[in-house]
Amino acid sequence: MFTPTYSSWLNWIESEFAALRYFALNGTDHRSHGEQDAAIGAYIRWRNQRAEPKREFAVNSKIRLPDYLANVA
Repeated sequence: MFTPTYSSWLNWIESEFAALRYFALNGTDHRSHGEQDAAIGAYIRWRNQRAEPKREFAVNSKIRLPDYLANVA
C-alpha cells in the first residue's frame, strides 16, 4: 500500500477498516441496510469496550520523545 509522506497514520485507519470488514461484513448477506448497520454498530461497540491506547510507534518517531508528549498534553 502506498502511503504519502507525512501520513503514516493512514496505516492505522486501514487496519481498523480491515477489522470491520472481517468481523462485521465478510460472509454475511444482510437483508437490509438497517440489519447491516446494526451489525456494524455491534462490532464498533464491542471494539470500543475493549479499546486501549496505541503504544507501538516507530523506533525513531518524535512521538516517543518526552518533550513531544509534554507539548501535546
